Amino acid sequence: MTSTDFAPALADIRAGFEIPPDKVYLDGNSLGPLHRHAREKTLSVLQDEWGDDLIAGWNKHDWINLPLTVGNQVARLVGANPGEVLCCDNLSINLFKALAAALQLNTPRTRIVTEATHFPTDNYIAEGLAQLLGPGTCRVDALPLAEIEQLDFSDVAVLSLAHVDFRTGHRRNLPALTQRAQSGGALVLWDLAHSAGVIDTALSENNVDLAVGCTYKFLNGGPGSPGFLYVAQRHQHAGNVIPGWMGHADRFAFEASYRPAQGIGRFLTGTQSVIALAAAGAALSVLDGIDIGTLRECSLRLSDAFLAALGDHPTTAGIECLTPTPHSDRGSQISLRLPEGYPISQALIERGVIVDFREPDIVRFGFAPLYNQPTDIDQAVAALADIIETRCYEASRFNQRNTVT
Repeated sequence: MTSTDFAPALADIRAGFEIPPDKVYLDGNSLGPLHRHAREKTLSVLQDEWGDDLIAGWNKHDWINLPLTVGNQVARLVGANPGEVLCCDNLSINLFKALAAALQLNTPRTRIVTEATHFPTDNYIAEGLAQLLGPGTCRVDALPLAEIEQLDFSDVAVLSLAHVDFRTGHRRNLPALTQRAQSGGALVLWDLAHSAGVIDTALSENNVDLAVGCTYKFLNGGPGSPGFLYVAQRHQHAGNVIPGWMGHADRFAFEASYRPAQGIGRFLTGTQSVIALAAAGAALSVLDGIDIGTLRECSLRLSDAFLAALGDHPTTAGIECLTPTPHSDRGSQISLRLPEGYPISQALIERGVIVDFREPDIVRFGFAPLYNQPTDIDQAVAALADIIETRCYEASRFNQRNTVT
């Protein structure tokens, strides 16, 4: 596979990403890079919309409906229907809303089942909700995935899982687990943070109840860009546990009592950041007309090539790979276990190969088909091999921990 014949349909999109020419960016699973569409739209909102039109922008530029407008852009990419996704708040807040809604929908069941090695915020939020509601109303069981796959769901209110494990890159069987949990009467809530934009989750087709995700990873919405919340239309009568005026049936009536809006809009709470939503919407527009299946195919070709290159080099051939080999079990990252993972990751970054590190010994290489190419793989493997061979990672500067890893 050469760069000249790799995903020619994505060539124009790739050219729009403002990645420094001396960088190989393999960290899109943490933060996507800036695309010129997002930069231009953000500047336009600042200068032309807010700058020139001031408060009139809420009507003139339809700022008020951005959570639903951008949510519909996300909906196409995750296989949801229009009106089933809001782009708002962040993943953690949306998860709180979704878990609380699931408990309400599935009363009198009180049990939340989550994975023991879930991304920490997902379990923190579940535990926080349980503490707030009390043991008679909510309890949380964090179990190994192997146990969840064999679980009797007859007393479970909601199963909360990540579609792709953030540490290992293991892709879970969303259709099968959804069907199994629902057959026992449970609802299912999927965290799509590491799959939205690179894997077709087909939420409607797979009858998923609820889902959350973020727009700053493979969707390239920018640092801290809004999260998203999916609620299947059949569940949109549920209440919003954080009711706010933006989710009111008549916002500008300023009524003393809360009346929820119809549909997904009731899950809004407060005023959202227009600038952040506009940037996310512009980044998502880059994907207009691109089939998610094409992105998945390109992602797998890239990670296949990376694994092959690792195996072909004598220095890297023996590195333990935590990411499953089968395509059906793989997300869009490759996670390597390296005893000196942190300093090695820092040495790679100094050489312009941008990766990230997860405790205790995992270096993650993310593959984003919108901008990554085969030449990125060649450079990354060559740099990794040389760093290991020369042991340059032992230098003190690589062993000083940064706040963000």
